Amino acid sequence: MIYKNDQASLQGFLEDTSNIKTGHTPGAFFPETIEELANLLKGAVAEGRRFTMSGNGTGTTGGRIPMGDYVISTEKLNHIGDVMQIADDQAYMTVQAGALLGEIQKKAEQHGWFYPPDPTEKLCFIGSTIANNSSGARTLKYGPTRKHIARILVVLPQGDLLNLARGACMADDNGMFKLTLPIAGDLVFQRPQYSMPETSKHNAGYFSEENMDLIDLFIGSEGTLGVIAEADLMLIPLPESIISCLIYFRSIDDLFSFIQYLKIQHLKNPNNQASLRAIEFFDKHALGFLTAKYPEIPAESAGAIFIEQETTTESEEADLEALFALMESCNAMSDESWMALDRDEQAQMREFRHALPLIVTEWLRKQQESKISTDMAVPAGKIRELFDFYRSSCEQLGFIYIIFGHIGNEHLHLNILPRNHEEFLLGKSLYRQFISKVLALGGTLSAEHGIGKLKAEYLVEMYHESGIKEMARIKKYLDPFLVLNIGNIIPAAYLENEQH
Repeated sequence: MIYKNDQASLQGFLEDTSNIKTGHTPGAFFPETIEELANLLKGAVAEGRRFTMSGNGTGTTGGRIPMGDYVISTEKLNHIGDVMQIADDQAYMTVQAGALLGEIQKKAEQHGWFYPPDPTEKLCFIGSTIANNSSGARTLKYGPTRKHIARILVVLPQGDLLNLARGACMADDNGMFKLTLPIAGDLVFQRPQYSMPETSKHNAGYFSEENMDLIDLFIGSEGTLGVIAEADLMLIPLPESIISCLIYFRSIDDLFSFIQYLKIQHLKNPNNQASLRAIEFFDKHALGFLTAKYPEIPAESAGAIFIEQETTTESEEADLEALFALMESCNAMSDESWMALDRDEQAQMREFRHALPLIVTEWLRKQQESKISTDMAVPAGKIRELFDFYRSSCEQLGFIYIIFGHIGNEHLHLNILPRNHEEFLLGKSLYRQFISKVLALGGTLSAEHGIGKLKAEYLVEMYHESGIKEMARIKKYLDPFLVLNIGNIIPAAYLENEQH
C-alpha cells in the first residue's frame, strides 16, 4: 500500500474542473490490490477515517475533492484484461477501476471490437465512468455506460466484496432488495420510490425503476454506496464504416428543422447497422470561439450540426445521397460544410468538436472568474423551448455565452463566461431560473456530469426533501458509519439527521 501526505503529492487531489478551491486532506492512499482497498474500508471506523474516492481529475462537479477526509486513488488498479468473445456479436473485457477509458477503447478496437460509451475525456478512469454513469455524443444510439456493464465488483463501505452480475439481484414487486454479507450481515432495503424524469439522459441522484437490478443502483451513485473496483464491459463488433460531417446553417430555424428530420429518421431505425449515433450542436457564439483555431468557419453561420452515422459498404452511397438531399431541403450551407469519410479526417473532425472546452478554458484564465455551466436535459420535443430561454435570458443581461452539446438527446450545455465578479453573481442567480425552467419542462438537473459536491444543494429542488431523504436512507443502509464520499449527491445535513 502506498501512502503519501506531502503537500506536493496531495495538491493534485484538491482540484478538478469544478473550480472548487476549498479542498483539503491529511493524506492519500494508493491500494495496489482490491484486497488492500477492502482492508482500508474495513478499518476505517476503528481508525477514525473517512474517505473520498478520487478519479483522474476530469470531473466537473467536485466529486473527487476531499473536504478534510482521506483520499483513496485507484490509479494503481489499472489492469485491462483480454477481449473474451462469447458470441458472434458479443464479447466482454474485464477491467480494474483505474484503467483509462482511452486505453480500453484502443485495445478493444485493435481486436475488432467496440466499447460504445464515449465521454469527451479519454483520460478518465473507467471506474469513475461507471460510478458516474457517463455518456457522451454516442449516447443517441447506444445509451449511457449503464447499458454496457455486465458485472461489477463493489467494495462496500464496511469492507465487504459484492460481486454483482447483471440479473443476479433484482428488486421484488415491493421494490425490496435482499443481501447477505459477511461483515454487514443481512440487509433488506427498498429502492427509491420517486419517479425518474422522462429524458433520454439522466444522471442526478440514485437510479430507480420497478423491478430494477441492484447493479443499476451502484452505477451512477458517484461512489457514495461503494467503490466499483472491477467491471466486465460488454463489447460489440466494430462498426464497418462511419460518415462524419459538420453542417453549417444561416438560419437557426433551418437548423432545428434539420434536427427534427434527423430524429424522425433515427426513430425509424435506431439500432440497425446504418443509423445515426451522434447529433451535436454548436451555436454561433461557440463557432465564434472556434474560429481562433479554425478560421475557415463561415462568418455568416447561425450554428452548426455535427453528426456521426454508422453505415456499411453497401449502403454508404445511398446514405450520403439521403443526407445531401436533407441538407438541401433544409437550406444547409452545403458548399461550406465539412464531410469526413476516412479515419484520419474523422479524427480531425473529432478534434474540432473537442477543441471548444479548451479554448473556453484558456479565455477564462484571463478573466479571473469561473464559468457558469448547465448540464440539463429535457424530454423529447422540448429542446427548442429551452434553447430559446437560454438564449433570450443571456442576451437580455448582456452575457458572453456559448451553447453547444448533445442535441440529439435534448441535452445542451450553456456556458456563461463572466467578465467580472458582478456578472458571475448575476449568472449564478440566473442558473436557479434555468433549474426552475428545466424542471417545469419535466427535465433533469444533470444529464451526464453528475451532482458531486457542486450541485448537491440544487438536487433538493428536483427531488424535494422526501426524495433526498430516500437517498439518505439507502446511503445509511449501505454505509451506516458514513465512511465514503460524504458531501457527494446528498447534502451532509440529510445524512446527519437520517437514521436507517
